[in-house]
Amino acid sequence: MSRCDFKVVLLGSEHVGKTSLVLRFVSCRFNADIPYQNTVGAAFCAKTMQSNGKDFNVGIWDTAGSERYEAMTKIYYRGAHAAIICYEPSSAASWTRLRHWLQELRGIEENCKVYLCGTKKDLLDGGYVTREVPEDTVAAYSQGLCGHYFTSSKTGENVDELFQKIVDDCAADVQLMKNVEDMRLQLQKDEAAYKAKNKDYCYC
Repeated sequence: MSRCDFKVVLLGSEHVGKTSLVLRFVSCRFNADIPYQNTVGAAFCAKTMQSNGKDFNVGIWDTAGSERYEAMTKIYYRGAHAAIICYEPSSAASWTRLRHWLQELRGIEENCKVYLCGTKKDLLDGGYVTREVPEDTVAAYSQGLCGHYFTSSKTGENVDELFQKIVDDCAADVQLMKNVEDMRLQLQKDEAAYKAKNKDYCYC
């Protein structure tokens, strides 16, 4: 499969752990010893997942959280089927910015499925940080969105569950699945036409 069936973008302020979340999901790894580095623009990765016995290629765009890259990262919202907006429960500032990311996303992809993700659960559970974003505030704000997950990239808690929910929701979307099937059919036609065009050439 040469193209992505579902496009997922990660949004959120810098330092909230977006890149660690993707790394845990795609590679089942957590690099605690690597110094923090800003994502510039967006980083891309992909993973094949299943829903109802069907394979889907999920493309994930990990966007920069720094304000100085905002104009650049907006281009990655276009065509997104789902978005994960991350925040740290121990950072009220990251929660305030979350609302900005949602508003900005809606201005570009109004029908994008949105999931909230509280990160670094292990730090809160271990008493290393103090919660600054009340749970009832999160619950109230999550109403009308597609879900909220509290994850730990270090332990892997709820990471796979978050991405599986996204794939299941996308696979259950009738119009989206029609577009996926149409795209797959077009790819097959393009590949067949390419092979037919080049079958008489010798590459010796």
